[in-house]
Amino acid sequence: MPEGHTLHRLAKLHHKRFADGQVRVSSPQGRFADDAARLDGRVLTRAEAWGKHLLHHYDSGLIVHVHLGLYGAFTESPYPLGEPVGQVRMRLIGGGRTGEVYGTDLRGPAACEILLEPEVAALIDRLGPDPLRKDAEPDRAWARIHRSQRPIGALLMDQKILAGVGNVYRAEVLFRHGISPDRPGAELAYEEWQAMWADLVDLMKVGVRSGKIVVVRPEDDHGAPAYAKDKPRTYVYRRAGNPCRLCGTTVLHSVLDARNLFWCPTCQPH
Repeated sequence: MPEGHTLHRLAKLHHKRFADGQVRVSSPQGRFADDAARLDGRVLTRAEAWGKHLLHHYDSGLIVHVHLGLYGAFTESPYPLGEPVGQVRMRLIGGGRTGEVYGTDLRGPAACEILLEPEVAALIDRLGPDPLRKDAEPDRAWARIHRSQRPIGALLMDQKILAGVGNVYRAEVLFRHGISPDRPGAELAYEEWQAMWADLVDLMKVGVRSGKIVVVRPEDDHGAPAYAKDKPRTYVYRRAGNPCRLCGTTVLHSVLDARNLFWCPTCQPH
């Protein structure tokens, strides 16, 4: 599932390409056809992201909410676009402030729907602070973390507590701060939380700028390659059974709340 930086990167791209201009909206697949007709020819005023949710705001007051889920993806294409390939839920064509025309196709999202402002407000109220938003309040997350006996590895993935953090950033930020994923949230010190939050902000901003997850410090970026071709080099994520980049201890794997968990038992003692 894409992590929060991917949605923020998409929001910036879509805002740059489509905002302040009329757009053509269609649903070649048909599942979004009625709603697409309500948007077609309207002006897209802005695009933004909250955690793993993408929002397209229109001058009519309608808002398109997209959650990519496990399989969703946008394909950005030069204009004119060819015939739709595969199950395209939503096709968006338009030119924003620059006047240059662009197109994008959305396939396989978990959600693609029209919401009104009160529904968007309710959605946002259910989310924790997003490290990539300037209006984020990290102490909102801390208020829930330090009262919880749940493992910090589970709390970081709970979108009601912290929005936008996925499995890679969860595993890597815990490693970078020497914190066991099994440690109860109530045992985390406030200073540790502040340091992790600041690190997430910096790491995820790099992801927005580069389109890549970069988590290994330059001085540690040697030895074993990435866990797969064209994947990020990591300390522990997807490296179970391999030696830790820092201490050589075998990286471990378990499952927590139905998600894969990776850590080094020496660098992250319980």
